[in-house]
Amino acid sequence: MRAIFLNEIKLNLKSFLIWSLAVGGLGFFCILLYSSMEGEMQQMADAFSNMGVFSDAFGMSTLSISTLTGYFATEVGAVHGLGGGMFAAILAIGILSKEEEIHTGEFLFSLPVSRTGVMAAKGLFLILSLIGFTVLCGFLYALGFVILEESIPAADLLKYMALQLLMDFEIAGICFLVSSFSGKNRMGMGIALTMILYFFDVIGRVVPDLKGSVIIGPYSYSNASEIFSGEEIKIAAIVIAATVTVLCIVSSFIIYNRRDLVS
Repeated sequence: MRAIFLNEIKLNLKSFLIWSLAVGGLGFFCILLYSSMEGEMQQMADAFSNMGVFSDAFGMSTLSISTLTGYFATEVGAVHGLGGGMFAAILAIGILSKEEEIHTGEFLFSLPVSRTGVMAAKGLFLILSLIGFTVLCGFLYALGFVILEESIPAADLLKYMALQLLMDFEIAGICFLVSSFSGKNRMGMGIALTMILYFFDVIGRVVPDLKGSVIIGPYSYSNASEIFSGEEIKIAAIVIAATVTVLCIVSSFIIYNRRDLVS
């Protein structure tokens, strides 16, 4: 198991750094950009807050982008939410299926380790990668506040990053399940899944008849504008997320241990 875990680190370290620095760096520079736009932000905030359902969907009716905290929640929150979701999906959806696609499975499963051991090693790598991604991005966002000499909304930022991590775990769990029964890397499917879940949340906040169903999506409980405006955490959504994640992981182990693998 240790060798498999270390091999995953070796294979994916570059990808991890690129995604972490790309998403975290983009958010960091967005924060720095605020200082050059601060004088015009009040006019923009007034305009955006009066755009009806559009304002509701992106949190501009509850937070003002004329403040750095509101700007972070509405702008950087969207960048991190989409970027983190896609990173989790891409990493998880190919972590098992690649062994069949590039024909390394025959060697891997000739080693004195069970399929459960292989999945456990890869799953541990996946978990630590998502934690590392979240920590690095959170550090860059906090650094942006420090450089602008603004007080860091520590409690809200920690809550946001923790819920984003849970969201990434849920998306990764779903994609891990897909990887367990697919013989090919479905990277496009993973990206599409993330986009669908994101826009399902946006549309659900715009269309009154769909607002009740938003709770089943991972972006419902990790919405930055709700977190930074002080709204209560959606416990029901978190319970659903935890249930979906656990069911996907358990199903992945069952399916992967039972199916015939292509060598």
